[in-house]
Amino acid sequence: MASASRLSTSVLLTCAAIGVATGALSAGAGAISGPVSAAVPILYGLVLGVHVLPGVIAQELLRRPWVALITHLIAALVASAVVPLWIGRYIGTALLIGALQEGIAALGRYRRWEAWRFFVSAIVVGVVIAVPIWFAADVSRFPVWGQIVYIALFIVGPVAWTAVGLAIGAALRRAGVARSAQR
Repeated sequence: MASASRLSTSVLLTCAAIGVATGALSAGAGAISGPVSAAVPILYGLVLGVHVLPGVIAQELLRRPWVALITHLIAALVASAVVPLWIGRYIGTALLIGALQEGIAALGRYRRWEAWRFFVSAIVVGVVIAVPIWFAADVSRFPVWGQIVYIALFIVGPVAWTAVGLAIGAALRRAGVARSAQR
């Protein structure tokens, strides 16, 4: 476990900044998810994958317990301010993905921060989300190749967005954001 269980104000403010930025992105993804689902439903998994960003960036940058869940919840509140009707969806998604990311980090006792751990988390998130979506979107109506691609993109989406999040987190770390947040 990390040595301190309490989070400093600077860590919380860093989570808030990441949450605001990724919340705006989540609201944008929410805005295009309807048209994408209607016009090209097979690509919906790529759009939905953006929701892994808050936790990935926060964990890559801060490497502390609870930062993924806190950042996800802040992002959900920001996205909900843009689309209040979807507050339940945003909060539910934040709790689900944030809890999965925290759980996988906790399995390594918050000591394993290699990229592979984030990608395992992304695959788990993709699978967990793909299962209920299979039924909600009636994926069985697609031809077999469409079913395979649809589900594969629910895994590829979070993995691709995780790579983006790792790059952003690493860039913020190189810029010194993590040092100021650890004080």
